[in-house]
Amino acid sequence: MGRQLVLAETPGGLSAGYDLGPTAIATAVDMLLNHQRLTIQDAEVVVAALEHYRGNPRLSFSDCLVLEIARKAGHLPVGTFDRQFGKLDGAQKL
Repeated sequence: MGRQLVLAETPGGLSAGYDLGPTAIATAVDMLLNHQRLTIQDAEVVVAALEHYRGNPRLSFSDCLVLEIARKAGHLPVGTFDRQFGKLDGAQKL
């Protein structure tokens, strides 16, 4: 999960360092996905995570990414204490 970990941390850096909100962060991740010189590991996982994030901007992108990584690996449900995150298909509120 090395490269995905870096991607998971990117939105936090963009938010803290550049004061970007969820819409701008989603756009930045989308730009990375579509950059012609970058290869994103498991791009389909990132696309699915981005869809969750765009639909639920109160969630963190990293939570959405963890959910989709777990889904791909067949390790669902993902337990969470976050009420909003727990509403997603594949997540379970503890």
